[in-house]
Amino acid sequence: MQLVTWNVNGIRAVHQKGFLEFFHSARPDVLCIQETKAQPDQVPPELASIEGWRFDLLSARRKGYSGVATWSREASGADRLLEVRLGVGEPRFDEEGRVVVTRHRDVLVYNIYFPNGGGGPERLAYKRDFYLHMRDVFAGHLAAGEPLVVCGDFNTAREPIDLARPRENEKNSGFLPEEREWLETYFALGLVDVFRRRHPGEPGHYTWWDYRFSARSRNVGWRIDYFLISPDLEPRVADCRILSGVTGSDHCPVMLELRDSPGEGTAS
Repeated sequence: MQLVTWNVNGIRAVHQKGFLEFFHSARPDVLCIQETKAQPDQVPPELASIEGWRFDLLSARRKGYSGVATWSREASGADRLLEVRLGVGEPRFDEEGRVVVTRHRDVLVYNIYFPNGGGGPERLAYKRDFYLHMRDVFAGHLAAGEPLVVCGDFNTAREPIDLARPRENEKNSGFLPEEREWLETYFALGLVDVFRRRHPGEPGHYTWWDYRFSARSRNVGWRIDYFLISPDLEPRVADCRILSGVTGSDHCPVMLELRDSPGEGTAS
């Protein structure tokens, strides 16, 4: 089972930059995108109706803002789609279009666009509330023994190694001590940062680069897009890679591949 997460910074914009070529080349079983910035009637039909995949979108009430969407392959195997939920049942979060949940035969996938804490104390408090609400949601799934995948744009770099200039950004949203503490509560639950587990201590791996100052060409970036998984899924991890060569957004995709079961060959 292959999953991809990508903050596309506008579904219509990335469509004009070759998104469909990437989609058909990667052909993931589940593709989660964030920051769609589109209402349902604004999504190009060729994206909403890709043959062989189901498309589910949660838009923000405010036009041109936020939004998440998931494509799920129509299949009968381990990745078979059983349930879709748009939002988490909290109006103050759902009206910003932040979560799509898909339940497949053997895994539950949360596609999330976490809030940015910039813009003042009110937005930082909103980010805190969202982080802690989702922590409680994840704790419930883990307590129930559900295999869990959480992916998306977390808008927080976890450790100094996860951004090119940590010292200069200690007082900026995305690397504030309190934001990092909120993220760490997820690991305290037992969730696993798949990429970092497979690449411990390796610097220079980023998923977002500021459009300004030629940051991407100089690799002055941040790793803020993650796959987190429940511990029971870790033996099934076949691969997890940052697809830094894929352009079209200020973020790049991240890929996770899970075997059907521990020790077996990778799923197609």
